[in-house]
Amino acid sequence: MSENRSSENKEWRKEEVHLKECRALIAANVEEYRKQYEERHKETKALFDEVQSGNVELYDQMMTSRSLEEHSLNQRNKNQAAYDKPFFGRIDYHNMDEQLFESIYIGKHGVLRDKTNVEIVDWRAPISSVYYENEIGEGTYSIPDSHSDGKGREYHIDLHLKRTYDIEEGRLQGFYDSDVAANDELLVKYLSKNRDAVLGDIIATIQKEQNEIIRESPFHNVLVQGVAGSGKTTVAMHRISYIMYNYKERFMSNEFCIVGGSDILIDYITGGLPELDVYDVKHMRMDELLTHLLKREWKKKYKIMPPSPNMAWKSKMLFASELEQHLQRLRDHILGNCVVCDEDIGMLLSRKNNDNFIKGNPNYSINRLLVTLDERLRSRIKLQCQEREEIGIYKKKLAQYKNYFANHCYKGSVVTLYLQFLEVYGKTYYINMAPVEEQISHGVFDVYDVAAMLIIYYRTLQRKPDEEFGQIFIDEAQDFGPIVYYALRTVLPECYFTIMGDVSQNVNYECGMNEWHDMQQKIFCSGTDSFRVLAKSYRNTIEISDFAGKILSSASKGAYKIEPVIRHGEPVHFIESISMEEAAGLSVDTIADMRQKGYETMAVICFSDEEKECVIKRLSRQIQLTDSDKSGFSKGVMVLTVPETKGLEFDCVLLWKPDLRGYKDNPKLAKLLYVAATRALHELFVVQ
Repeated sequence: MSENRSSENKEWRKEEVHLKECRALIAANVEEYRKQYEERHKETKALFDEVQSGNVELYDQMMTSRSLEEHSLNQRNKNQAAYDKPFFGRIDYHNMDEQLFESIYIGKHGVLRDKTNVEIVDWRAPISSVYYENEIGEGTYSIPDSHSDGKGREYHIDLHLKRTYDIEEGRLQGFYDSDVAANDELLVKYLSKNRDAVLGDIIATIQKEQNEIIRESPFHNVLVQGVAGSGKTTVAMHRISYIMYNYKERFMSNEFCIVGGSDILIDYITGGLPELDVYDVKHMRMDELLTHLLKREWKKKYKIMPPSPNMAWKSKMLFASELEQHLQRLRDHILGNCVVCDEDIGMLLSRKNNDNFIKGNPNYSINRLLVTLDERLRSRIKLQCQEREEIGIYKKKLAQYKNYFANHCYKGSVVTLYLQFLEVYGKTYYINMAPVEEQISHGVFDVYDVAAMLIIYYRTLQRKPDEEFGQIFIDEAQDFGPIVYYALRTVLPECYFTIMGDVSQNVNYECGMNEWHDMQQKIFCSGTDSFRVLAKSYRNTIEISDFAGKILSSASKGAYKIEPVIRHGEPVHFIESISMEEAAGLSVDTIADMRQKGYETMAVICFSDEEKECVIKRLSRQIQLTDSDKSGFSKGVMVLTVPETKGLEFDCVLLWKPDLRGYKDNPKLAKLLYVAATRALHELFVVQ
């Protein structure tokens, strides 16, 4: 027994010495990069002044100096960020291919000992996957190939040790040797902290199933069904960071776009990206992305409104399928007879030749095909004239056939084409189109109108392919119907999608997605597209999970159950009140108690806009509230409706007068209540 304790003490001292040495190295790095930055900053400024004075020959030198200056600043910042907690993991393994034994420490930020030697490996590096996924014993890891879809070179290893560290402010609190990446004891400790601390430590506790999604090939589309609190948003953020680190030669940062349903959700997501070394990525609401892709077809005077439940048919794949058939008929009509035979110089474009060309370019719009047919016609005229040695009539024939096909290009608006389709669709399915047409005639659309118009734009008017986006990440995907994803997949065929959602949390019950069938079978259905399930919830305590689990059985009919991490907390509190005034007073008292406990993010969640306004009015008389419209997601007390809380989490939550009886026979209400209840990290209150 004493021998074991002596061995443990020796190992502890060894780790403490190593931690101290790492921090000393980091401190030296910080100082070195600080000096470098200051010197390069002076040099860049001097060169800039020279260029401004007219010495333009120094421009390239100035840009090189500026790049070196930025590198020094970035390295200084990374080392500073690593100082308090240099590493969180360690792996000892035998590389069986190269017959090497290696001991590697893994951290949130990579740290260099010198120009060629790495002291602490970045969590995104290929070898770090061993820490997250491999068990003790023989296994493999692979190095990604940034230029192909393959995994790249694979290495065989024998893993001897996997260790997780608990380090606080530069002090070693403990370490755990385990066959799983994050020892449950350490994981529960992290999850018990407030929200900001949890986000800061999450890299150390990434689980195997989460890591597999993060490191999935960026050349695959990934659909993720994840229960509330399973880390969907966190996984998406880390996947962006991973791809940018390992595939920087293939994807530029401005090719990435984060998409959400609300500004507050996007603010919540993007707020954590700098910590993950992610900068300059685009971010848009879903309606903004769709209108952005419409280019000049979307006018400033147009407006977006929420979709109406009785117009849910516009969100379905049937609507998209009928639209595609309509556009195919239009395509066949315009391009059905493109044969050109000139009486002087013979056959220029044959039916077989044209059919092969049109069928070989299914992603070309009608207008683009017409313009390209003109280019082919000009080439054929030139070839025919050269073969007959009749150069004299070349210019005459070019003039004769100028814009022969382009004159048939559609020059109207995409709105007009959409209205024409709606008239046909309404007659086919006996739907009264008058309300939709009235709305559109006034320049008012919902996201499903825009998705349909985007498909029309792509099939009829688009001049050249849209290559702006390489990677799109969509959170809370279930809140939009399939036609939105069909439109994006169609219009951006070279883009890759990571789509996160939970059909149990669809707050747009009639229009959104209540199951994944269409997404899997009709949209993302190629051999490389994958569907993943995250069933374990890391957000809520057992007590909150049990409460939410009962609601979930009504929300999704048991399709996706919660597997909570064993973390106990306070029972769900039910606050009885006899009036609005008493309910408001008890809520204020509860919030004060939570502040005393050190909780920093709190939400009062209401089930209608009218209820929200009433609660804000009453609570703001007694406490300071945070206005989400002005500040996005931030610390304090926020009063929100259920849809506004999508994708967010708070230290504690108060549910304002939910219907705890009606949800059992009402899946729509059950989904709303499930979303609201699962926003709470630590404590949940139900104000009745």
